[in-house]
Amino acid sequence: MPVTDSIADFITRIRNAGSAKNKTTDIPYTRVRENLSKLLVEKGYIQNYTVIKTEEDKFPLIRVELKYTADGRHAIKEISRVSKPGRRVYQGKDIKRYLGGLGLFILSTSKGILTDKEAREQNVGGEVLFRIY
Repeated sequence: MPVTDSIADFITRIRNAGSAKNKTTDIPYTRVRENLSKLLVEKGYIQNYTVIKTEEDKFPLIRVELKYTADGRHAIKEISRVSKPGRRVYQGKDIKRYLGGLGLFILSTSKGILTDKEAREQNVGGEVLFRIY
């Protein structure tokens, strides 16, 4: 079954795996999903990710290792899509902070996928993909 919103599918798979207390989750590979995984590792929301390519499968997967606190709670408290296929949300160079800087907005900019802080530093705007806390 084709997925119409691959970023929403990425977010939902991570959210569902965290709710089920799974250690890993497999997500179909796209370059955007790999870049998002890389950013989430850098910011400490997930443990690690690996691109899995097998000979028998035509399509590679991204295996995301989820991160939990010492008391067993998921490191991601909230993750939700902002810009959707039916309603795109763009932010100019004056990007606001999410939860006063505790959370992050993830943006797709002309300089790649960046957090709200990085976009402010580089003085660029873009499409707000999702927010995470």
